[in-house]
Amino acid sequence: MNDVPDLAFFSLLARQPSLAAAAQALGITPPAVSRRLAALEQRLGVRLLNRTTRRLSLTPEGERYLEDGEQILRDIERLERSLLDSRERPQGLLRINAGFGFGRRHLGPAISDFVRDWPDIEVILHLSDRTLDLTEHALDIAIRFGPPPDARILARRIAPNRRLLCAAPAYLAAHGVPQTPRDLQAHDCIVIREHERAFNNWQLTDGNQQVTVKVRSPLAVNHGEIAVDWALAGHGIILRSEWDIAADLRSGRLVRVLPDWAGISADIHALYPQRHQLSAKVRTFLDFLQGRFASGESDALW
Repeated sequence: MNDVPDLAFFSLLARQPSLAAAAQALGITPPAVSRRLAALEQRLGVRLLNRTTRRLSLTPEGERYLEDGEQILRDIERLERSLLDSRERPQGLLRINAGFGFGRRHLGPAISDFVRDWPDIEVILHLSDRTLDLTEHALDIAIRFGPPPDARILARRIAPNRRLLCAAPAYLAAHGVPQTPRDLQAHDCIVIREHERAFNNWQLTDGNQQVTVKVRSPLAVNHGEIAVDWALAGHGIILRSEWDIAADLRSGRLVRVLPDWAGISADIHALYPQRHQLSAKVRTFLDFLQGRFASGESDALW
């Protein structure tokens, strides 16, 4: 479809004194200009220009085509400029998904500060206890733990995150302190059931080797904060992300168990569809989030 290129061609041609001048401006030969003009007039079924060897003049149809056509070209330019601005200037609606615990404790406060800095961006934060498909739910960003699940989804690491073994001092005083990963099988362990995985198989690593321990779990839940509450109450050992238990470890309410061992890496990633690779609002929010967690703001992740 050549309508827009033809409009631009005719706009330039009509403002030249002759075909030769138009050819020079377009960087083509005068016969090529003549052929293209003839093809345009044939397609439209009207004569647009009266031409002689020395000058060009618009017909009434040509004047209308030029006037309305240039308005169309200006509208297209304005549209493209607005699209470019939306890519380069952060603005518009940003839909974000995260889990309840991390979303309430860290992401919510971060968004509160973000929208103060970027008032042209509106945010909808959807917290859920299950993984949502970005495309199906029209999400711009999803915060996830562990490696990205799909190569078709773009991801940026927001912060490192270890999964640590810990328990309340009262539990360890009553039941003893495990010395090896296998010792966990003799302890009460609090497990978190999520994503249909084998919830009581804990994968642990010391950096050199990896082991899987099937733990005994008299208490299980699908909500991480409840699991932490049970650990604080002395019900057993928990394997939990560092972001969730850092304050309890600092205060001594929980203490590390098997400090040389940790769960498989579960770094925090922001996932976003490929269509948002150049989106200014997505890029700006990810830069903000990465900088915030790197600088220790947001109640300090760790």
